Amino acid sequence: MKSSASERAMEPLEGCPRHVAIIMDGNNRWARSRGLKGVAGHRAGVASVRAAVETCGKSGVDVLTLFAFSSENWRRPEDEVGALMTLFLRALKREVKRLVRNNIRLTFIGSRERFSETLQQHMHEAEQATAHCTDMTLVVAADYGGRWDITRASRRIAQDVAQGRLSPEDVDESLFGRYMSLADFPMPDLLVRTGGETRISNFLLWQFAYTEFYFSPVFWPDFQHDEMRAALEDFAGRQRRFGRTSEQVAKFESASRSSDDASDTPINHAATSVAGGQE
Repeated sequence: MKSSASERAMEPLEGCPRHVAIIMDGNNRWARSRGLKGVAGHRAGVASVRAAVETCGKSGVDVLTLFAFSSENWRRPEDEVGALMTLFLRALKREVKRLVRNNIRLTFIGSRERFSETLQQHMHEAEQATAHCTDMTLVVAADYGGRWDITRASRRIAQDVAQGRLSPEDVDESLFGRYMSLADFPMPDLLVRTGGETRISNFLLWQFAYTEFYFSPVFWPDFQHDEMRAALEDFAGRQRRFGRTSEQVAKFESASRSSDDASDTPINHAATSVAGGQE
């Protein structure tokens, strides 16, 4: 008997990206199309978060980063921001046990200063409760902006230079990257944005240098297991060249396969940089 699309979405995927980032867009438009208030779309989107986490985990993704609340989102109507904060806190209280059961670590990037003390405390407790989990890492970007990230890294580097811990000659791309958010993780292989928009909206500007983009017209609340799996499969079918020619990539992959055959150790070719490591 043939398996359904949702069942296939739960199978390991050859060539699966190691790190997936998602801009979860379309909640408000989804709600308006149904005559509902915007917050109803955000509530409905929680199920899509669960579907994305489950599909990515079962497919072989190591890190999933979700753009939950941007620095610019504070400009939204006060009642919507308040509702989002309430939903965020409620989700933290409900989902941590589920993450622990599934051995998924939770961590956050972004500035926490503008969040309430209660929310900040629950964020800290959620990180502590899942710190031992090893199957996958879920990163939630909250009050995050790519320009903020770069500015903060530049300020921290300047402080270290001023205090004599670094010299200006020490500053290169590698060092700069160590001061950025996500420094402890592989760079994102795939960005997924739902809702039909085709921009990155100040998300992970530094980290997206070699990231593949996948834009879906589907609003986030309707982006379920099958849609998530389709994005991963699209990535697995791409050839990542990193500035090289297709012929060079083919030669590298052929050599990798030969080495793989000799060692009997599987290699994720789509997620492996042709430069011989992380891009």
